[in-house]
Amino acid sequence: MPKKTKRIGILTAGGDCPGINAAIRGVGKTAILEYGMEVIGISSGFLGLINKEYVVLEEAQLSGIITLGGTILGTSRENPFKKDSIFNSTEKPSLIKKHYDELELDALVCIGGNGTQRTASYLSDFGLNIIGIPKTIDNDVWGTDVTFGFDSALMIATDSIDRLHTTANSHKRIMVIEVMGHHAGWLALYSGIAGGGDMILMPEIEFDTSIMAKYLKKRAINKKPYSIVVVAEGIPCPKNQKAGDFIAEKIQELTGLETRETILGYLQRGGSPSPNDRLLATKYGTYAVELIAQGIYGVMVSSRNDAITAVPLKEVAGKLRTVPPDHPLIQKAMRMGVCFGNCQV
Repeated sequence: MPKKTKRIGILTAGGDCPGINAAIRGVGKTAILEYGMEVIGISSGFLGLINKEYVVLEEAQLSGIITLGGTILGTSRENPFKKDSIFNSTEKPSLIKKHYDELELDALVCIGGNGTQRTASYLSDFGLNIIGIPKTIDNDVWGTDVTFGFDSALMIATDSIDRLHTTANSHKRIMVIEVMGHHAGWLALYSGIAGGGDMILMPEIEFDTSIMAKYLKKRAINKKPYSIVVVAEGIPCPKNQKAGDFIAEKIQELTGLETRETILGYLQRGGSPSPNDRLLATKYGTYAVELIAQGIYGVMVSSRNDAITAVPLKEVAGKLRTVPPDHPLIQKAMRMGVCFGNCQV
């Protein structure tokens, strides 16, 4: 009796970010060309499995997509384990399992961030053969040193900070730039340092607005014509305000110095992926298929110490990778005079 051809599904869930299509390509081309597998693309994340919406992916469809931003499969923030007014907490997962079986899938590759990996872990417990691939510009997925999407967002954020230097200098202003990152400060830390920020505010480091004001006034007294303040969106602030707006208002109020804010928003998630993100996403995608070929499931592909490996989804689910307050980059930046809102003035 001939051996059954393995059939695998791919879905992308959560927010879009650069590099997803490179990962889809890595999974699909490796599965088809190296292992002779059939590949099914699930539409709109977990919603596609609930509604049984999918396409059969041929190798030709995967050519030319490595440079594209977004996701050719579409995405959604559907959480099948969340109880709502129509479904209870087990009906959607049961539908997903039913359609997974009807499609005769041998494995499902879930490309996404923290929420996606948590759902992937639950589906693994529900009886599905799951492989997770971490993506997010926030770089906050536990169990991996880096997620694809981060490097592209870092380039965009840094370029934006570079451009704001000239405006700040021309008008002798304080410029506040809010970057994404959810509850982690990786993007603020890296772009703040790369972009020559004078102050960096992150969720992981408690800041004092009076210390901030003293630091910025001292810069002005010392004839520094302008200051760049990089703010992570997840810092503590009033619920009805954006972090950047809140900090800009506080600085203006406490210093009397002209202050303007810029909120980069979704610009950081769009566009073509950087070369590094294309490479990382490709490594993740190809390794995911190697795991499937070996019959290894219930894991997330990860990068640790520059090596591609895998960690159990059970260990990843529900955890957040934040910036350690003693991170070497923080220490180096402080030695160069960068303030994190708690510096001695």
